[in-house]
Amino acid sequence: MALQEPLQNTSQVAISPNGTTFPGPIFLLMGFPGLEAAPYKLAFPVCATYLLSTLGNGTVLWVIRTERGLHAPVYLFLGMLAACDLGLSTAILPTMLQVFLFDSREVGLDACLLQLFFIHAFSIMESSVLLAMAFDRLVAICRPLRYASILTSSRVAHIGVAIAIRGVALHVPFPFLLRRLTFLPSSALSHSYCLHPDVMQLACHGPSSDGAYGLFVVFSTMGLDPVLIVLSYLWILRTVLGIASLDERFKVLSTCACHISVVLLFYTPMLALSLLGRLRIPLPPALPALLSYLHFLAPPVLNPLLYCVKMKDVRKRIATKLLWTQRISTGG
Repeated sequence: MALQEPLQNTSQVAISPNGTTFPGPIFLLMGFPGLEAAPYKLAFPVCATYLLSTLGNGTVLWVIRTERGLHAPVYLFLGMLAACDLGLSTAILPTMLQVFLFDSREVGLDACLLQLFFIHAFSIMESSVLLAMAFDRLVAICRPLRYASILTSSRVAHIGVAIAIRGVALHVPFPFLLRRLTFLPSSALSHSYCLHPDVMQLACHGPSSDGAYGLFVVFSTMGLDPVLIVLSYLWILRTVLGIASLDERFKVLSTCACHISVVLLFYTPMLALSLLGRLRIPLPPALPALLSYLHFLAPPVLNPLLYCVKMKDVRKRIATKLLWTQRISTGG
């Protein structure tokens, strides 16, 4: 059997088995392990997950935008989180539907790099928003009298712009760096969406600066943000332990419960997947895939539920908005 010759991305065209023409190599998307023969079984859960994410996060954004009483920093950060969740779930959806609904696994280089950029950019934005929300809790609990002067509307807006710039600027180089690499004409990815580590592993060879820059981005974002969040909560815990009343301690800590849950939901699958990969423990193929899906799909669906259950103001405003909308639609 003849060996496949490496294909240079910028100068050749690849043709998939079904006759579709792609610029550069073809990347083969993988479905969920164990369901390769019937990938359509996951089509409904994927669609339902995206619809729930869109409905939940869209409602949160709509209520925060239209209700002036929810223009406080804590709610504005919640709106940023909802926007990031919408962007992340939308970036992942196309190739997942391609695999699970149409059983089509080929994706061209340009489409793969575009999805890769948006997935990682929105992931970094969400991590940055979680860090900003931890800072909000830190100021509210440790410096309550200066809260309004520290987190002004203009400062919150600047934080939002910085979050967007950080997510985009750090990942703009990735598509250009990856286009310089050489791949085999047909290379299988590990998931039903394109991620930077997967694409890098499929390169025949490439400049060492690509991997070095990738490590810099990971450590300066997903590595640094959780550490700063933990340090923020250590500072919060020290302040709370200085409160004499146990009831007051519980009341103050309860304001952080929702944010802690969201942080654990976002980082735990990613850290577990990273540790399992480093330890090289023999695992069933479905476990890494499940952890990856949990990391990308669970937060956009569960975050709105967690915050709406915990934040009475948001829950009441949503109920009021929905009741008002229903009355208008029925002419009441």
